[in-house]
Amino acid sequence: MQVIVGLSGGVDSSVAALLLKDEGHEVTGVTMRLWREGRYAGGGRDACFGAGEADDVKAAEAFCRRFGLPYRTFDCGEAFEQAILANFRGEYLAGRTPNPCVRCNAMLKFGLLPDLARSAGLPFDRFATGHYARTDGAGGRCRLLRARDTARDQSYFLYRLSQEQLRRQFFPLGGLTKPEVRTLARRFGIAAAEKHDSQDFYSGDHAELIGAPDRPGSIVDETGRALGRHTGFWKFTIGQRKGLGVAHPHPLYVLRVDACRNEVVVGPAARVRSCALVAGDCHWVSIAPPSAPLEVQIKIRSTGEPVPGTTLHPRADGRIEARLGGEGLAGVAPGQSAVFYQGDVLLGGGIIEEAG
Repeated sequence: MQVIVGLSGGVDSSVAALLLKDEGHEVTGVTMRLWREGRYAGGGRDACFGAGEADDVKAAEAFCRRFGLPYRTFDCGEAFEQAILANFRGEYLAGRTPNPCVRCNAMLKFGLLPDLARSAGLPFDRFATGHYARTDGAGGRCRLLRARDTARDQSYFLYRLSQEQLRRQFFPLGGLTKPEVRTLARRFGIAAAEKHDSQDFYSGDHAELIGAPDRPGSIVDETGRALGRHTGFWKFTIGQRKGLGVAHPHPLYVLRVDACRNEVVVGPAARVRSCALVAGDCHWVSIAPPSAPLEVQIKIRSTGEPVPGTTLHPRADGRIEARLGGEGLAGVAPGQSAVFYQGDVLLGGGIIEEAG
């Protein structure tokens, strides 16, 4: 079988490529080039978007040369700017907290990149990445599953993939743990065996991507009483405690970001928790859209275990009301993705519109 593998220059995608090669597949490495030199400053942190991209491309090219794999890069920089960064900027300036990696995976990494490879004449049957996730074909539908290594599971970032994308996908690392992957990397003699993982989608200051001039406003409590000043509401996220610049006898957390009033609303820890949320723009990957209440576990961030005790109530307009069990969840922010699971099966998810 002919397989193209999305290579980042790191250990995970490199091991994925060699595992497929050892299984007898004809493997070609491909990389998206996203960085525009001089447009942004970037920084020194490892990230999928940053000034270190040229080094990552060189590492991927050297890896393919050493192991006899064809290699191609594809310029996706303008598509990334228009589809991902413009959305990131607009969401923050509207007072929401987006997840650019979710959007990038569905639109670019698993969409545009294989499409460009096919248009360039690269023959392939499947597309593979180094993501920690799994799929199966139970019930005649391709289902997205959590990885065996739940601490490394990346299924949250993939919930917007289509059935077509999942059916052509290989996740060679889905049944492995990270220590096992590093052991394989050393056994293969991969130079990136000890390379640190990327920690964010951007290596510099996120405020640079937003590119808005300072807009001073008030930090207020829930009664509207001014407690301090800010230089831009988009610099704050719901649930944030540190860096508020407000002197108060008790710890304060960001409860809301009001773009229209140019205010950041803060309050005590107890007010950060939500017992319900509404999600729109829902995408159901492993099941058809539900028409009746459904018991699930939920994630509103990629890290941590899915939280049990959530009941989904479908609305006629396609949105979902999620009633959260127990003490609810802290830091539920509009713009984030709420992702729904039953055990290891990722059912689907949506974009949080409101919390209550």
